[in-house]
Amino acid sequence: MTNSGSNNVPGIVSVIDTNTNEVTSTVKVGNEPEGIAVEPDGKKVFVTNFFSKNVSVIDTATNKVMSTVKVGIFPLGVAVDPDGKKVYVTNLWSSDVSLIDTGTNTVTATVPVGKKPAGVVVTPQ
Repeated sequence: MTNSGSNNVPGIVSVIDTNTNEVTSTVKVGNEPEGIAVEPDGKKVFVTNFFSKNVSVIDTATNKVMSTVKVGIFPLGVAVDPDGKKVYVTNLWSSDVSLIDTGTNTVTATVPVGKKPAGVVVTPQ
């Protein structure tokens, strides 16, 4: 998947067939899509929408947004934990990380961190 957008126009995520390197579908998401992460089972894709202050959850079976999750100010980085149950989103200007439950597509916690977190990685314990 690729992304594009601006602060005034909804962004687009492109679905690319890796066998042919062709765009097979596009999905409208929020403004300025930045980070993209895929669940380990490949059923959902999470896209941070910088200016919309939310995350689009895309169903890969239909290539449609199934949910939009409100997070902090200017979400940027995104990572799914190895078991696919939680998503971590860095919020650049609110200086925190939102934890999203993938079963309900809701924020279950907001963790204050240092100034302007950008990237995030989750490792198995």
